[in-house]
This record gives sequence, structure tokens and C-alpha cells, in this order.
Amino acid sequence: MTLAALNPRRARDLVARFPDVRVLVVGDVMLDRFILGQVTRISPEAPVPVVRYRSEHVRLGGAANVANNIAALGGCASLVGLVGADRGAMQLREQLTASGIACDGLVEDRQRPTTEKVRVVTERNQQVARIDYEAEADASGDVGLAVIEHVNRLAGTADSLLVSDYLKGVITRPVIEALRSAIVPGRRPLIVDPKIPHLDCYAGCTLVTPNLHEAEAATNRRIRADEDARTAGRELRDRVRCEAVLMTLGEQGMWLTSPELEASIPAVAREVSDVTGAGDTVVATIALALAAGGTLAEAAVLANYAAGVVVGKFGPATLTREELVASVPSA
Repeated sequence: MTLAALNPRRARDLVARFPDVRVLVVGDVMLDRFILGQVTRISPEAPVPVVRYRSEHVRLGGAANVANNIAALGGCASLVGLVGADRGAMQLREQLTASGIACDGLVEDRQRPTTEKVRVVTERNQQVARIDYEAEADASGDVGLAVIEHVNRLAGTADSLLVSDYLKGVITRPVIEALRSAIVPGRRPLIVDPKIPHLDCYAGCTLVTPNLHEAEAATNRRIRADEDARTAGRELRDRVRCEAVLMTLGEQGMWLTSPELEASIPAVAREVSDVTGAGDTVVATIALALAAGGTLAEAAVLANYAAGVVVGKFGPATLTREELVASVPSA
């Protein structure tokens, strides 16, 4: 089965309710730093390109990008995550504040750096190198307790709960348990953007959204056709013990597996500039749409349109409500 396009009027109605929605995002916040330059020659010191510096800019990444997408779409985002005691943490807080996202849920851990990915990129958006500043150890001790305290403090006032797991230490079993206890069936869903090593931790959540690589790794099967996706979706739902699974499959679109529905969602045909952060946009849109009264199928289709917009932009990107509504084809 293929899901039909969303009625434009229904899409407008759902998106118009986004400003009334509060979403708690819990996960691994990070910065994405881009150093842009021009390559004109190879270094005489080693067989590597010499990049002549042109400019540099920093964007919110990971769970911070999820929160930024929610804010850009008009929703109210609360954020719980870990930062270091460094310049990256200061820049992260500055960018979050500029986007209207409160920083009081960020826990400082002096034993780790703020997660930062530094990319050296040419003028044609070709990546030359990437440097990662990160620590992957799970939050524990007083730091871990502080994360859980913030989750407990903020979860009760949220309309949707969202986990953005990048395996950088925030998402642990106790954190998931705290979020799971805050679920209100039919009213306060828990959406998880997962990582394979943590699949067994997500039991009881409303929805998980693995990408193609994650879905194939978790099920040990290639996904090339609808029947492959149907089988993988069922296996994932049984393994995670969640209500539903939405697999994001790149050029193949998406596949939704739920108690009521198994269906494909065709990819939106657009020129792709950069897929970085597209999954963040997907989960942000789903969290908003579900809390706005949309069905899981409606939320998935709307998220598919949103992803089609941001992949046409460079780096971790956001979109506005106007862009989202305009992306829904007229009847």
C-alpha cells in the first residue's frame, strides 16, 4: 500500500496548530562547524588538497538541530543534553538563545568536550575532511542524575517527547525509563530517532525512526523493495516492542509499520544538496504533527514533505511553516 498525498487544507490546519505545541527534546546536542575554502592545488608535503580559507560558520547539530527545527516551525522546544565547559558550549548556548530555545536543561560535564564536528568543505560543497571533538561515555554519577532531574522537571508540561540519540552519552536506560513514565497514550507520544546499540532500551516508546542503514543493520537484511521494508518493519517493531516504526529509506522514501497500517511513502522528487540533518527535521515534524492532532500516517507524510525541503539546503537546516505548507502539492 502507498499512502496518498496529504490534503492541502488538512496540512494547513495541522501546521497552523504548531505554535500551540510544546516538545521536550532529550539527546546529544552538538555544533556543526563548516570551514569553507577553495582547492587549487595538492600539497607538496603530502598527497592532500590545500584548501584556501574563505569563510567559516557554525550551526546547531544533533538534538540541538531537532530543537531548532521545532522552533523554526513555530513550536516551543525544551532541550535536555550535555555540554562541556568550553567555547563550544558558549557558542551552542548563544545559538539556542537566538532561536528562542531555553538552555536551562543543558548539563555541564567538565570531563567531556562539547560535541563538535568540524568539516572542511570546498566551494562546491565537497567535504575534504572532518574532525570530531567528542566523548562517548554514558552520563553517570551526578551528571547522569542531573540529566534525569531535568527530564522529570520538563516532561510533564510537554505535548510530545522526543529522543535524539547520537550515542554521545545522554541517552541511557534510566533516561528512557524516565521518559517512558511520562507517556500519555493518545496524548503525549514518545518518538525516538534511534541508534542500533540502544534498540533494546527503547521498549514501550510510541515510534522509532531508523534510517536505511540502521534498519538493515538491525534486521540483518537488505531493503530494496516494499516486501523487504514490510518484513524489516515488522521485525523492528517486534524487537523494539514499540507501537510503530517509520523507516526513512532515502531515494526509496519511507515505510510505516503500525498496528493499523503498513505502507510506503514515496520520496519527494527534489534536487538534493545535502542530507545532513534531514532525520532531525523528520522527527521534529512528526512530534509537532502528532501533538497537533494528526494521525501517525498524516504526521509521516508531512515529515516526508519537510525532509524534501531541507535536503535542498546545505548542512543541518530548518524550514518554516510557510515552506512546509508550500511543499504540499495542491489537490
